Amino acid sequence: MSRQKSDAAPSQRQLRVGEQMRHLLAEHLRRGELHNRHLEGVSLTISEVRMSRDLRHAQVFVAELGQDAQPQTLDALGRVGPLLAGRLAREMNLKYAPKLRFEPDTSFSYAAKIDHLLEEGLKPHTRKDEE
Repeated sequence: MSRQKSDAAPSQRQLRVGEQMRHLLAEHLRRGELHNRHLEGVSLTISEVRMSRDLRHAQVFVAELGQDAQPQTLDALGRVGPLLAGRLAREMNLKYAPKLRFEPDTSFSYAAKIDHLLEEGLKPHTRKDEE
């Protein structure tokens, strides 16, 4: 029997745990339960949580409202990460508290850039000598 490759698609368990964790993280952030002055008043979106096969590591993709996550926001999230991990492990009845790694989600800004490029491409081009 061969082992699965590390680049194989995530299992149903990884997907289910990651999605539940995303919802719980978003709820904790929405309620403002994290006592960090930099996170107060910052509107964050948790777009995805990717779990490792053993569920001990979670890659959390974060975006701020209207922009990519700022480095100081990611630092602040990193500082409250162990507290969040403990809460999540208790709420989800996980055997181990996952190590949370917060990363900026650039998909929103990338999509906006593509939209802008498409809009520019659809505008009629006029030559100066035609005016």
